[in-house]
Amino acid sequence: MARWEAAIATSTDHIGHRVLRFASPPPAVSVAIPVRNEVARIGDCLRAFAAQRGSLSFDVVLLLNGCDDGTSTHVEALAASLPFRMRAIERRLPLGSGAGHARRLALQEAARGAPGAVLMTTDADAVVPPNWIARNLAALAGADAVAGQAVIDPVEALPIPARLHEDDARECAYAALLDEIASMADPDPADPWPRHDEHSGASIAVKATAYTAAGGIPSVALGEDRLFFRALHRIDARIRHDPTIRVVVSGRIEGRAAGDMADTMRRHMVEPDPTLDERLETAGTALLRAQARAALRDIWRRGDGVGRGRFLARRLRISAMQLREALSLPFLGAAWEAIEAASPILRRVPVPASAVLPETRVARRLLQGMRARISPLPADQAATTACAVAKVA
Repeated sequence: MARWEAAIATSTDHIGHRVLRFASPPPAVSVAIPVRNEVARIGDCLRAFAAQRGSLSFDVVLLLNGCDDGTSTHVEALAASLPFRMRAIERRLPLGSGAGHARRLALQEAARGAPGAVLMTTDADAVVPPNWIARNLAALAGADAVAGQAVIDPVEALPIPARLHEDDARECAYAALLDEIASMADPDPADPWPRHDEHSGASIAVKATAYTAAGGIPSVALGEDRLFFRALHRIDARIRHDPTIRVVVSGRIEGRAAGDMADTMRRHMVEPDPTLDERLETAGTALLRAQARAALRDIWRRGDGVGRGRFLARRLRISAMQLREALSLPFLGAAWEAIEAASPILRRVPVPASAVLPETRVARRLLQGMRARISPLPADQAATTACAVAKVA
């Protein structure tokens, strides 16, 4: 643990804001932002960094990808008025390379400029709160990476049909129930409840060592944020999903890439999505997944391998050889990923959007039962209970 991690304290400034205090020098922070034609929004994005509270040292790296709307000129005009160091790097990436490639390049530049720094990233249409850097640093005191949440600007959200807001609210409420089930069935000391289950490129903080170990942001057109956190899980990085860290993003329906959030909202306006987000599943399966992961964690910690795992292997319908191969991997996260891929009953099946309300009721019943008997189960009993619950649900 770095010295600054153990030396963080909070106090209150003269107007009542909580401020981070470091007994030793805080780490260098470098913020990477991919930018593509954001002349109307980049000013608000950068001014939000100028308003960061506390005497924190940080720099901002902008990766200007083929901007032809005046963004570059606007950024240059703003630079002299900003109280932090900013580097604007112009590139023209191939068409279709996507936000993932641009974010990866931006983070590479950020890491190159400040070796060993804490790396953070957000979007060019996002406005971070005044305590964004401070809160991320506080959360990193017990973690290797921090995931924040992105919320749509309330004014820009007004033109979005009420039906989409209602659908999203139901889906988010169901996601929160599933995540609470997981937090109770498979507690994570680095990520206690309350937390959230989102992975948005609009708010990521990660220690440079963990970023490098995970292989960096994947160079993909879409979904680089989720894939990056999956890679962090694979190497057993400590991840905090901090519900107090939120950034405001635009509610535009004309996006910068096919399949991005704006494109998804525009498509939903025409035709509702027939299934829930891919990360969501039936409540019974979510419980089974969490309890199986907890059982594997116990087997991994005790180091008694396949002997105690045979019961779990049978319940998950995987062979002893598949379990042995998973347990031979260097990280628990990698072992769990291998078992998830091998188990037919852990295969993710799309859930119809029409099922969100009945599944919400099931999730609430499961939580009530779990709260009534909060006690960890042995590996074999956990797997048996989970399978029984999954069949009933």
